[in-house]
Amino acid sequence: MVKAADRAKNPARSSVWLEKRATRSGGGPAGLDRDRIVAAAVRMLDEEGLAKLSMRKLATELGVTAMSLYWYVDTKDDIIEFAMDSVYGEFDLAAVDAARDWRDRIRVLAREYRKMLVRHPWMSPSAGQYLNIGPHALAAGRKIHETVAETGLSLERRPSAMSAVFQFVYGYGTIESQFGRRAAEAGMSQDEFYVDSVNAFRDDPEFKDQVEGLGEILDERTSHGNLGEIWDRDFGYALDVLIAGIEVMVAREAEGA
Repeated sequence: MVKAADRAKNPARSSVWLEKRATRSGGGPAGLDRDRIVAAAVRMLDEEGLAKLSMRKLATELGVTAMSLYWYVDTKDDIIEFAMDSVYGEFDLAAVDAARDWRDRIRVLAREYRKMLVRHPWMSPSAGQYLNIGPHALAAGRKIHETVAETGLSLERRPSAMSAVFQFVYGYGTIESQFGRRAAEAGMSQDEFYVDSVNAFRDDPEFKDQVEGLGEILDERTSHGNLGEIWDRDFGYALDVLIAGIEVMVAREAEGA
């Protein structure tokens, strides 16, 4: 069994995907397997977040003892890594392949990434903590690399273009998911929470000077009946700006050549 303390000694290589885990002797608990454990973990993470996930609570959810889980995983980090890769499997890569050109493929990939972040708010804080080299994550990553290569950008410029698009999506999806979580905790819809928050800010005399000059944009934001439409509209337009920027940089490289 690999212990968390052992992995901490070499964090750069710490990943369940790099461990050569010995097969447990005998048979595991009846009706239990890794897929079932991971599916239950994803449900718990979606409902309660990273902080509340524990081996004991997961075992209770599955109706087994905590020790039963160790037939399939060594640490809670293992479960989180498996869960992360599982939700990367939600990417519709067939839709990416069906898109007509690299511009539409970027749009599909960006939408898939955003949807995944919004569906699973725990994914955002998990990013960067793990190597994220599971089969589904790598499949999505390869598709992103292939798509950006089709733009015509030189090899040294492709990572920057990928960062511009997908770090934007990460930030956008993170804010959207956390806003939705905060509204739910308040027992309100996103629309109610947003309008109530903006009005509280505008109606507070202490913020009078700060609000001055922002009225036009605040009115525009609160004039829509559906915050979801605002999220979609702004995301789509920002993505178009980024794609147009890539087109400009491709043309510049061509001129320079």
